[in-house]
Amino acid sequence: MKKKLTLNDKAILAFRKAVRRVREKHRKSGRPMAIWKDGRIQKIYIK
Repeated sequence: MKKKLTLNDKAILAFRKAVRRVREKHRKSGRPMAIWKDGRIQKIYIK
């Protein structure tokens, strides 16, 4: 039997799916992605 997902679990899964989509779009277009690292905003290129 499958475990019933809580609303929190569903939100986390949706967030992860959205991040995967954004990473893929940036990788395909060659645009940098802005991330928060060490208290600063940095732009990274997805390989």
